[in-house]
Amino acid sequence: MKKSTILYINIAGLLIIGTVLYFALRHDHNAEDGHDHTEKTTSENANPEKEVELNEAQFKAAGVELGTYSLKNLSEVINANGYTKLPPQNQADVSVHLQGVVKTISVIEGQFVRKGQVLATIESPEFTKLQEAYLTSKSNLEFLSQEFERQKTLSEEEVNSKKVFQKTKAEYQIEKARYNSLKQQLNVLNIQSGSTAVATVPILAPISGYTTEINVKIGSNVEVGKPILSIVDNTKLHVDLLVYEKDLHKVKPGQTVQLVLTNQNNTAIRGTIFSVGKAFENETKSVAVHADINNEKNALIPGMYVNALIDIGTNAVNALPVEAIVKADGREFMFVLEEGHEETAHDTEKGHSHEDGHQHDDNEANNFHFRRVEIKTGTSQLGYIHVTPLQKVASDAKIVLKGAYYIQSHLLKTEGGGGHSH
Repeated sequence: MKKSTILYINIAGLLIIGTVLYFALRHDHNAEDGHDHTEKTTSENANPEKEVELNEAQFKAAGVELGTYSLKNLSEVINANGYTKLPPQNQADVSVHLQGVVKTISVIEGQFVRKGQVLATIESPEFTKLQEAYLTSKSNLEFLSQEFERQKTLSEEEVNSKKVFQKTKAEYQIEKARYNSLKQQLNVLNIQSGSTAVATVPILAPISGYTTEINVKIGSNVEVGKPILSIVDNTKLHVDLLVYEKDLHKVKPGQTVQLVLTNQNNTAIRGTIFSVGKAFENETKSVAVHADINNEKNALIPGMYVNALIDIGTNAVNALPVEAIVKADGREFMFVLEEGHEETAHDTEKGHSHEDGHQHDDNEANNFHFRRVEIKTGTSQLGYIHVTPLQKVASDAKIVLKGAYYIQSHLLKTEGGGGHSH
């Protein structure tokens, strides 16, 4: 009985020792294997960069355009909108000073005219009456001038009374004033003060510019104060922008403005603020800010709608075209060309295969390899967006400016369709 008990104890001890050794060895193997897997998974998650390969034909079909960052002042701008506008001194309504009938019209709408050019002619009997009065006054003035000098001499010699001299002097001065008045009226009507009376007078352009809104035709009766036509001089065209009260303190004369003509294929022009209004516009709580246009103004006309970015900062930021940015899995990316990355691992034979099961030819040597880099974006204005890469990118790296969506779709296709991506 004693020997059997010892035997059972020994067997139980051996079983316990074996069990402990078995689990200890199994734990070490699992720990080592789990460490490798965890490191691999962590490494994959920490590096979201992916590479995609395009052959030369795909590169050309995608219309890929390479470049680098553009320095844009996108961080400190004020958005505004407004219209192109002409100052009042560069606009003119042409009218008449006496009622008459249109005899001729020498221009059409949209025609360029110079200051002093004949626009039309007006006929009226009032013109002849005015010239008749002028010629009569001129004749009377000559007589009274001689009589005034004669009476002045007699008065000084005390041959004639002072009363007669004073009366002659008054008549002379009244006629002189009348004569000067009639002469000025003829000048205003563009009538030459000659000896021959005319019934037709020319209407001259008061400024140089383009004719608009011709309101009469031949035979039309024109009245005083009603415009015959209008002229605009677009060389002094500027932009009136509406800036709200909260941004008003940031706007100052001399700041540059980027102007976009939204209804003219988003044509971009530049301007400079030269004046800031001192009163609110109606009930909008906005103030008119006036900006001169630096570009050629001939193609612009008053009343064009513009969007504007007023540059209030001095720090430029790295920016890319908006189309250079792609989105995937809730993140944003750009593509960078890997310089000198070529397929050097191909077999020397004409045909060879990779592990993905696809056949590759040696004529694929002109392949383009792109690395997808995660970025953080900022302000977006005028087709550009502020970009900050989250991975290291060389300062001279070639970035995809156009064709990024094609490369992204190719990447998704190769990942989902069994194709290979590096």
